[in-house]
Order: sequence, then C-alpha cells, then structure tokens
Amino acid sequence: MVKAFSRRTALAAGASVTAGLAWPAAARAAQPGGVGFTLDAETLDGGEQITSVTLRTARIGPIDPASLTTGTFRVHAKATSPIDTGGQDIGYDLDRPVTAVRLGHHGDVVLELSHAEGQTGNTLGYVNGKSRNVRLDLVYTITQNTPVRLRNGRPVTLTRFTQGPLANPEADAFTHHTSHSGMKYRLYSPAAHHDRRPLILWLHGGGEGASLPDGYYDNETTLRANRGALGFATREAQSIFGGAHVVVPQCTSAWMDDGPRFAPLIDEILREVIRTRPVDARRVHVAGCSNGGYMSLKMTTVYPRTFASSVPICGVVAARKAGDPPLIPDAELAAIRTPTWLVASRDDDTVDPQANTVHAHELIPRSELTLYDHVVRNGHQFPGHWSWIYVARNDPSTGGTHVWQWMARQHR
Repeated sequence: MVKAFSRRTALAAGASVTAGLAWPAAARAAQPGGVGFTLDAETLDGGEQITSVTLRTARIGPIDPASLTTGTFRVHAKATSPIDTGGQDIGYDLDRPVTAVRLGHHGDVVLELSHAEGQTGNTLGYVNGKSRNVRLDLVYTITQNTPVRLRNGRPVTLTRFTQGPLANPEADAFTHHTSHSGMKYRLYSPAAHHDRRPLILWLHGGGEGASLPDGYYDNETTLRANRGALGFATREAQSIFGGAHVVVPQCTSAWMDDGPRFAPLIDEILREVIRTRPVDARRVHVAGCSNGGYMSLKMTTVYPRTFASSVPICGVVAARKAGDPPLIPDAELAAIRTPTWLVASRDDDTVDPQANTVHAHELIPRSELTLYDHVVRNGHQFPGHWSWIYVARNDPSTGGTHVWQWMARQHR
C-alpha cells in the first residue's frame, strides 16, 4: 500500500540539507532541527497529482516571506508500485519543479509544484497486465539550498524533513466502510440535517477494482483515478441536489465479470446507507463509467423500482467477444423504465459507442443521449473513452437542462 502515511526520517528518505554549502557561521548555528511535511494532492480530470508540499515550519517562528524563493528548497519524488507489475515500470524518480513558494494560513511554508494534465507527479500507476490502477508508494525528499530568515532577521537552516500524510481534502471527505458481505465502499454525507436527502451511487470503471491475488483492495483509487464520484460531492453539485449522500463501492474484480452476483452486494450497501443515514429512498440515483456504466444499467434491470435516475457513461451492453451473449440483452434494455441519460464520445476506441451506448439509447424508452465528438477540457484532449469527465463537470445538457439538474428533478 502507499507509504505516504508512514513517518520517514531524513536519513531514511535521504532528506537533508545539501552538503558542502559554505554558509555563514551564524546561519549554521541556527539549526532548529527537523520539520514534518505533508503531500498536498488534488484529483485532476486525468487522476490525482501531488500539487504542493506543506512544510510544518510554523513552530520555528514567523518566517520573512521575502527570504523565500523557488530555489530555497529542492523537491525530489520517487514513486514505486506496491504490487508486482510483471516488469512494467509505472513509477518515476525525478525532481519536481517548484513554481512558487508562499506562507500558508498558519505560517507554514508551502512549495507549489508544477502540475498539469499529462505531467508526471501522479499518485496512481496503471498496471497493464492486471488492468488496475494502484496507489504508488511515494517517497518525497526535501533539500534546503539556502537559509530562510525569520522576521527578526535570524537565519534558519533546517536539518531534516520527515514525510507525513498525503492530504486530498475532496477524497478525505469520504469515509471508509465495509458491508456485511465484505464489499468495501466510501461514503460522503452532507452536513448534519433533519431532512432526508438524495443518495447518489457511483460505480467505478474497470481500472479501479481490487486485485485480490495481490492482496490489493484499497477502496481509494475510486476517488483518485478520476473525478467521477468527487464531482457529486462538490459545492456546486451539493447545491443542485440540496445536499446528497454519495456512496462509492469498490468491486473485488470487475463489474462486467459477474454483474448478476455483484448486484445484490451493491443493493446491500444501498440498504445499509439508507438505514443508517437520513436518505430519501425516492431519490436514489445511479451513475457509473465504463465497467460501471454497464453496472449502472444492470442495476436498473435487476432493481427496476429502486432508482430515480440512471446515468450510464461509455458503458457496455454488447457481447464482449464474438459468439458470447450480450451482457445486457435487448429485451432487458427495452424493459427499463428508470429515467436514463446515456453519455459517450464518438472517438471512444475502448468501447464502441454505436454498438453499446447508441444501441442502448435506441431501446430504452424515453432515454436521453449525449454523444460528444472528443473528450477535451481546458485545451487538453483525453482518450475518447474518458467521457465521464463531462458528467463529473455537469456538462451534458438537453433543452437547456444539465445532467445534474435533470437527475435532481427525478423522483421514484
């Protein structure tokens, strides 16, 4: 599992002041010892990245921000896989460029790191042979290149830096749970209130399932690989839904491997959350991408009276290979009565949108369909399969109504 939460000394992690610098005697004398640091993460559309490092320097006294430059500290990152990859290199070992340095709210030094879609600095690695995302073991090494000065003019040299936890406020807002049957799930609940609120079930893609042969069942990649679940916990979404619970189960393999067996396990989680949280059972919604797009549709065929709406994204209904039966037969699709909004991109080269999404739309009565040409956000073009990015940003619309508003209006 990821070692970001373990405490590492400077010697163990190689984090120390750069040797050989001829600093003045006064600077060398002012060595208050070590400080801890936090890895600050953010889940971008293309996955979670470390975007900054917070040095817990407040205890050494007020630092003069004028003494901080992008060259004051060096940040080195090493990432390795927690499981056997079969020889595939999914990690990295490099310096992370510091783009800005500032003082945080409590006087801690924050090192902003260069980050963007497609840049190295991610917390996950994709193991091709297992079709899985895994959380990388991260070791960050901080080196102080020049002294910093306190507001009283005193120069300070830190002698060691100890890595602390990884912090992603959006992901950390989801609590960890395990159902009676042993399926793990994450749960976001809005602030305490007396009224019953909607519940949104997010079903992840194939890359976010467990890899039990490796003992890997982390229940966190579902929140770090993309913004699918996180989107529904944003302030914008919560405002639209009037506060909503968001539940995110993690499959022990892949939903498409055994959908009929997984359906009652998911239903058990829903019942558990409805029993223990103030949930309006008339407003339970399901959405999911890829493998989860299939499972979103499957849930509405197995439990036709459970869901107020369904949003399957780039899901699969056709046979997986020639000669196999379809994953969801035409008769089952035609019998769906749950309000359904399907989303895909025409350039999806992982799941044929015509044979799956368009075909399902043609059979599901009164279903909505949004079909994009490409998946592009902020000028960056993603693989065509990643159309869940649009739903995570409330982009699909019809007749002036966006998908989150459409979902919020549905009642069973």
